[in-house]
Amino acid sequence: MKFGARILKTGIAIILSLFLAQLLELPSPVFAGIAAIFAVQPTIYRSYLTVIEQIQGNIIGAIIAVLFVLTLGNNFFIIGLAAILVIAINLKLKLENTISLSLVMLIAIMVTPGDDFFEFALLRFTTIIIGVIAAFIVNLVFFPPKYEKKLYQKNAFLNEEISKWIRISTRHASEHQLLKEDIEKLGEGMIKLENLFIMYEEERNYFKKHSLAKSRKLVVYRQMITTNKAALDTLKRLHRYENETHQMPEGFQEAIQEHLDCIINLHEQVMLKYIGKINPEVTIIEGHDCFNKKELLELFLVHQNRITHADDQIQYHMIQLVAVIMEYGEQLEHLDRLISSFQSYHKDDKHIYVDSTIED
Repeated sequence: MKFGARILKTGIAIILSLFLAQLLELPSPVFAGIAAIFAVQPTIYRSYLTVIEQIQGNIIGAIIAVLFVLTLGNNFFIIGLAAILVIAINLKLKLENTISLSLVMLIAIMVTPGDDFFEFALLRFTTIIIGVIAAFIVNLVFFPPKYEKKLYQKNAFLNEEISKWIRISTRHASEHQLLKEDIEKLGEGMIKLENLFIMYEEERNYFKKHSLAKSRKLVVYRQMITTNKAALDTLKRLHRYENETHQMPEGFQEAIQEHLDCIINLHEQVMLKYIGKINPEVTIIEGHDCFNKKELLELFLVHQNRITHADDQIQYHMIQLVAVIMEYGEQLEHLDRLISSFQSYHKDDKHIYVDSTIED
């Protein structure tokens, strides 16, 4: 785990919740701090949902606690049965994330009932809700997340790593086991990238103008991810069929190398175009020979006729390789069109400032 904004927000939320609980002279302010820990979330929208869910879960815990104490008492076995019921109700209402805090609420109320039981239960409930609200305030005010920057940087980083390995693989210079390990890491990076996209998607805009731009950006970023996946699929095929590719005629190998060099160079340019480092008026893809799919297919058909019938398996594998390269090219073409369209409609949209720091 890296030391980041969420860790700082958790600490600030605990401080704020304890301060508010003491300011209101509530007994056992520690429960406010515990509630704040559970309520800190990576996005403002998730924080809002958490507040709603935690209030619902705590109401369930408080009601069950009061009912059990009034009817059955607060024996240890009774508290256990009440806890089981609270968990079951939360699961039934699809409030799985609130179970922990609901149980804290239940136990806090049930373990020390006295003459002023209802007042005590209300104070415990209020203390925990203050912790949840304090966490929401911290999420709203401190260290607002900038997922768009992280999303672009992660896309660019993965594109750079995949492109590097494609260049090495087409020249038969890769170490097989090392590349296999890196492909696994790149796959994990894709999962993190999709999680970042979900975080960015959850960020809310409060102005219609920004909301429209955000909707179009989502389409662009989704296509960036799809294009990177196509690039990774290409790398996987190059790695998997390394020996078969090496047995193909030299002319075919050189053509594949040139074709992929062209595509990954254009991919890098398209990414730079999105952040304003290339003139948005430039249509990068149009007219490039590496997007002549018919020519690539004809090249394969010419060379596959030179392979003996005994090597049919090689032909099947090369068909898959050519197909995945063509898919990569098509996804990149689509990405370029989307970026050009976005920039034509949103010329005033600020470009993302990109530094050299890439966060996992």
